[in-house]
Amino acid sequence: MDNLPVPAPEALAHSQALKQAIADDIVAAGGWISFARFMEQALYRPALGYYAAGARKFGAAGDFVTAPEITGLFGQALARQVAQVLAASAPEVLEVGAGSGRLAADLLLELERLGCLPARYAILDLSADLRERQQQTIAALAPHLLSRVEWRDCLPARFSGAVVANELLDALPAHVVAWREAGVVERGVGLDPAGEFIWQERPASGALLAAAEELAEQCQLPPGYESEISLAVRAWAAEWGHRLERGALLLIDYGFPRREFYHQQRGRGTLMCHYRHHAHPDPFYRPGLQDVTVHVDFTAVIAAAHGAGLDLLGYTSQGQFLLNCGILDLLAALPNGTPEYIRATGAVNTLLIPHEMGELFKVIAVGRGIDEPLVGFARGDQGWRL
Repeated sequence: MDNLPVPAPEALAHSQALKQAIADDIVAAGGWISFARFMEQALYRPALGYYAAGARKFGAAGDFVTAPEITGLFGQALARQVAQVLAASAPEVLEVGAGSGRLAADLLLELERLGCLPARYAILDLSADLRERQQQTIAALAPHLLSRVEWRDCLPARFSGAVVANELLDALPAHVVAWREAGVVERGVGLDPAGEFIWQERPASGALLAAAEELAEQCQLPPGYESEISLAVRAWAAEWGHRLERGALLLIDYGFPRREFYHQQRGRGTLMCHYRHHAHPDPFYRPGLQDVTVHVDFTAVIAAAHGAGLDLLGYTSQGQFLLNCGILDLLAALPNGTPEYIRATGAVNTLLIPHEMGELFKVIAVGRGIDEPLVGFARGDQGWRL
């Protein structure tokens, strides 16, 4: 890890405080916690976790760049799909995990241009720091629409409209498991004599063991195979079966259908960390200063959602989805040959081409009461792969 940028002294002190807090949790729990618990604390512990504290995370000055930060055309294209969902359900949008607020601003402006502004644009984000940044972003880019935006602390008991989540599911806590000769084990976190985090294995049990045994049978996993299972993603998707009355969830993230996620060539899983635009696999490095993610098993998403009464409305690559939503028409509307057009062309290529974000990122739509085919999946729907 010597090639990673050295944090400032105050950042190091922040990380050390979180590290000590997690270590105290491990001791209090008897010397071991699940990796899901570690990931939850590293990302969301109040005042200390990566998403709960004040460090800048998104954009060129942060640790990674999301699609809305690359170009406003992403949000404008997505707005075409959101508009269709709103027209078929109710004029309400809920964005879960809104990042810098750039996507919210772009969606609101484009929905206004399309003549289908939502009566309310709700944002669910538990980070006070991110809420403040989101408010500043929307106030700067769409000040006349800020009054339509409200922030929520929890999922609504009942909801109709469009739910949008871009790069949310990959940051939900995941368990790490390994299929050994003697059985399935859960890889959790303990402490070595020096107080450093280390991997420690215990026999898997309960819902995690059942999920692991089902995966081993479906995907024929060999002994020694290691990967992740996100029970939190499954629970989150299923919860909408109890809350969504009419409308659709539009979920955008990187991941695979199950048989690709648990392919035998991916024998060490998908766990990845992001620090100052460097990707590396060590989740114990500088807790609180780096993002910790796992890819999404989209088969698990639709299995949980469908089991709770929701329908699969579409599944395809991000590139195909954006093409279906007219991103090239939006690009062509920019003045040809101008610096704005040239920058936008490079950004759109990043979003569309397979070896960039176009194929790794997927879009899945699940919902209830939406009878018409969704425009974002009009061509190239890959639902059969799930």
